[in-house]
Amino acid sequence: MESVLFCIKSFLLGIVEGITEFLPISSTGHLIVFEDILSFNASQQYINTYSYVIQLGAILAVIVLYRKKILRTLQHFFPKKENGVLVRPYAQTGLRFWVMLAITCIPGFIGVMLLGDIADTYLFNPVSVSIVLALGGVAMILAEKFCKKAPITPQNEGWLQVSVKQAIIIGCFQCLSIIPGMSRSASTIIGGWFAGLSTTASAEFSFFLAIPVMVGMSGLKLIQLGGFGAMNTTELVSLIVGFVVSFVVALFVVKKFISFLQKKPMTVFAIYRIAFGVFVLILALCGIVSFTAAEA
Repeated sequence: MESVLFCIKSFLLGIVEGITEFLPISSTGHLIVFEDILSFNASQQYINTYSYVIQLGAILAVIVLYRKKILRTLQHFFPKKENGVLVRPYAQTGLRFWVMLAITCIPGFIGVMLLGDIADTYLFNPVSVSIVLALGGVAMILAEKFCKKAPITPQNEGWLQVSVKQAIIIGCFQCLSIIPGMSRSASTIIGGWFAGLSTTASAEFSFFLAIPVMVGMSGLKLIQLGGFGAMNTTELVSLIVGFVVSFVVALFVVKKFISFLQKKPMTVFAIYRIAFGVFVLILALCGIVSFTAAEA
């Protein structure tokens, strides 16, 4: 019975991850709260492993949804000449797009190396996370209101034409996601606004950026944690359940999210962040949630 209950909790947490990973509302904050509420009792090593595995499930959803666009960048990777005429210049190649993604990753990598441990040590607590959730919501409202963004049109694939300057701006904003509760998605979307991208282009570029960032980080963390050899059958089944559920839910959420952004502003997510931040603070003051840097 305990094994079944453990897998049910894994199923529910997979839903939470699938919903929150690519929305600008902090998946980490939600997982921590729901792990406490559901009493997801396991070793810290297993909880960390589980978190990284379900993140990979969510990122797989993006790879599946955007597979045609990804393949297009690979098929058109290099400049092309026909009869001595340049028919595909560097500016229109997949190589340029992936170079822009790499440039965007650099500030975040430096930020994690310099400030990651400090942020986890001093800011990974309920009060700090709740404040960051709320402030992030306020920042989203202000940025969406005052940033000059490109118009949304069927032909405007801004994610494909990101410039070096825009990549650096988005990369610098991605550093904000080092702060627990800020959200990588929110940070990069706000960065996209400041860089002049439309909301849809900012979100889609954020999805593409998640592929190298999350696959690399989650994969590295799983290697450091030592794999799955020491787990029992229940824990392994739970991992599979969480992975599959987060994948399926993220498939649905990402598709609906982009459709939503083409018609509506991000205000609803900003307001939700503020409300959830207050909720987390109340839970912390009531002693319902209490997490430490070890859970990062």
